[in-house]
Amino acid sequence: MNIGEILKIFDELYPFDGKCFLNYQTPWQLLFATILSAQCTDDCVNMVTEKLFVQFPTLQDFANADIHELEKAVFQTGFYRNKARHLQGSAMKLLKHHGGEVPSDISLLTALPGVGRKTANVVRGHIFKIPSIVVDTHVKRVSNRLGLVRQTCPVKIEHELMEILPQSHWISYNQQAITHGRQVCFARKPKCDICALKIQCFSIDGHAKT
Repeated sequence: MNIGEILKIFDELYPFDGKCFLNYQTPWQLLFATILSAQCTDDCVNMVTEKLFVQFPTLQDFANADIHELEKAVFQTGFYRNKARHLQGSAMKLLKHHGGEVPSDISLLTALPGVGRKTANVVRGHIFKIPSIVVDTHVKRVSNRLGLVRQTCPVKIEHELMEILPQSHWISYNQQAITHGRQVCFARKPKCDICALKIQCFSIDGHAKT
């Protein structure tokens, strides 16, 4: 495993532009979009939030929303009942305990309804520019196949990657690994024959544990 070579190839393949895959205008909108992204594609979330943030333009609107209307608005993202309650609960807590501002501290973020370390780290990285590792299904799969980690637990993967990757690449690695997972390193039938990382890959046949 040559971490330096892997990062060099990633930088060449997917130059980091700092852009988030989710559309948002305010910190709380990114927080809510990321909550909705659980078990849902970013494209679907972006389609939903385009209307959602017009229907509920402020945190107070989410806090005061009829829960059934909110459920209807996020229905397409799946698990809509839980997600609607997470959004409303987070809005209430942000207004009551944080003056309507999204905190940067990970313990405060993960204390919000529906917010785990993945969601918290998305917000910390994109809003506050705090180096953070975001472990989604693509980062998990790509990191295991490249031999960077040997874990299935997202929290353990996060901490292992923090130990072996230079902090300057934490945020860019998130985006690059996700992009590589979406375009080349599929869960099923990965395009190993065209992969620029096949020499570095721990499992060229695509059958490593994911």
